[in-house]
Amino acid sequence: MFTIGEISVDDSVAEVKFSCDLDVCKGACCTFPGGRGAPLHDNEIGEIARAFPVIKEYLPAEHLDVIKRDGLIDGEPGNYATQCVEGKACVFVYYDGEIAKCAFERAFYEKKHDWQKPVSCHLFPIRMRRDGKEIHYEYFSECLPALEKGKNGNIALHRFVSAPLERVFGKMWCQKLNETLNTKRV
Repeated sequence: MFTIGEISVDDSVAEVKFSCDLDVCKGACCTFPGGRGAPLHDNEIGEIARAFPVIKEYLPAEHLDVIKRDGLIDGEPGNYATQCVEGKACVFVYYDGEIAKCAFERAFYEKKHDWQKPVSCHLFPIRMRRDGKEIHYEYFSECLPALEKGKNGNIALHRFVSAPLERVFGKMWCQKLNETLNTKRV
């Protein structure tokens, strides 16, 4: 464990090799069984409500039915998460063939909305404590193809998630992270 600014960074963030392989995993991170969806920060609830009128056109009818019945999110302040369909897929998932994808991200890339997706989804498989003061890699067996692809391509996890890390912590923090990791390797 090392610290950049006020953020504790687990060594796994620097050591793990990782690169998503959607063709193999089919977007498993968006469809994990377990009943609760992606963790949300309180300030993301408004973003979800603001984006929903744009993204609902992408969502399957079954997902819209769950949203109509249960709402956009689950939980209470300090403990929000996305709703799930039958304890698995996030309600904000649409399917591109067999691959689960994020409707928020689709609207973002199609320039229909300016919010990309929840931070916990964007950082995945890096997890951040709710207080935002610590990050670490979290292993999921469904991501074995990503570990293999990352190893084969020599893609460090922190490089794979560099854009979301910059979104959350800023460009200067990411530069300091890279400097620290380059120093540690010498």
